[in-house]
Amino acid sequence: MVRKHRVFALVVMAGALLRIVAMIGYRPVMWFSDSFDYVHVALSPFPHPIRPSGYSLLLWVLGFFHSFVLVAAVQHLMGMASAVMIYALLRKRFRLPGWGATLAAAPVLFDGYQIQLEHMILSDTMFEVLLVSVVTLLLWHGTQLTWKVGGIVGLLLGLASLTRSVGLPVLLAVMVYFLIRRINWRAFVATIALCALPIAAYAGWFWSWYGKPGLTESNGIFLYARVMEFADCKKINPPVEEYPLCIQRQHRLPFSQSYIWDRRSALHRIDVDRFTARQNALANDLAKRAILAQPGDYLRVTAADFLRTFQWDRTVYPDRATYMAYEFGTHPSALGTWRVSKDRTAAEDAKAYERGDPTTRVVTPYATAIRDYQRFVYLRGTMLGGILIIGLVGLVPLWRRWGGAAFLPWITATGLLLVPPATAEFDYRYVLPTVPLACIAAAIAFSAEPRRRLARALPTGGSTAESSPKDAVPA
Repeated sequence: MVRKHRVFALVVMAGALLRIVAMIGYRPVMWFSDSFDYVHVALSPFPHPIRPSGYSLLLWVLGFFHSFVLVAAVQHLMGMASAVMIYALLRKRFRLPGWGATLAAAPVLFDGYQIQLEHMILSDTMFEVLLVSVVTLLLWHGTQLTWKVGGIVGLLLGLASLTRSVGLPVLLAVMVYFLIRRINWRAFVATIALCALPIAAYAGWFWSWYGKPGLTESNGIFLYARVMEFADCKKINPPVEEYPLCIQRQHRLPFSQSYIWDRRSALHRIDVDRFTARQNALANDLAKRAILAQPGDYLRVTAADFLRTFQWDRTVYPDRATYMAYEFGTHPSALGTWRVSKDRTAAEDAKAYERGDPTTRVVTPYATAIRDYQRFVYLRGTMLGGILIIGLVGLVPLWRRWGGAAFLPWITATGLLLVPPATAEFDYRYVLPTVPLACIAAAIAFSAEPRRRLARALPTGGSTAESSPKDAVPA
């Protein structure tokens, strides 16, 4: 088996070696400001008001071993599992040659920022592997999807939604895919039912804590932060109770996220604490009024952030601290000093989880090697744009079937790139989970049926370019 796929096996081994270097060079893990909320929930599980707690529940399960090294290892395995699924899907289902399927999996295995993200206490790697699992299962079974497989897909979608709230729009993409591919109704119902099960259970848990069902208490606040880049209350004319949230032009904060985390945020005029129900409701209403009153401004800021995805060079955005958190740095990641509860600081929570010192230790020469590697080896935004364009071109020959199988990974990747700029703000880490899906869609463009149909449409005819019927796999 390995000899048949020896090129891919060698590539996987190289990807594993890079991850081992990262684990030795930055022990035990790397930290981001959000990391400590996840750890706090993992120590004593509860539904967090800002973000769903799915990833924290994974940390809670792994917490019995009290090892952030184990967490990092599991996340690196998740990243490599995504690459293996991409390769297997493209080889077995779409009959791509080994080198083609390997090329499609390479960005996940070799992107320096992907490796760094896997080495951080963040939910994105878990979200990515769940997405790739969903797409792999659906495309592998095609129109012959059974209700049992549909149920597994639904369960994975539910878990993805509890890992990151942007997983909910993925369910919509899957439902549209089911309709255009005419998937049998039993699989359709099973997918929805099994997706609803973990979400409903979580919503009930949330209700027991906050007095109403939900997944978060932050959607309105993040949307408010998005619109405050342009919102003009003279044009919006909000009700009196929302006026404290208005900001005069000369007092605007530098970035959208500043309206959430900065002490100068107008949200503190509503409540001293962040993410209260009243604060979220008023912010959500004002944000919607701003979008309706200034649709052109909303489209402008959303488009500007969306296009930032496809820049060739990474720029310092939204601020230097956030930008540097995604780099293998020369100094250890700092543990949080702020209080996450009355009894503990963020650093004390991390120490309690580890039962030791979780401060990142930078170990040379391994840290130097992976740091230099990250500087040069990563998928640039312009390259991702090119991959999406290839995928879009591949949809065209199968336009009567909405692009066939490639529709799902392409529309999901594009949608997930658009949702953060539309609802919060662009962030580099939100881009990485979309890369495997974009690569799958682009690779399918080179499978048998799209090539055959494209050849037929060309003026020279398609007789010489067609694959033999036995090799044709419907896309």
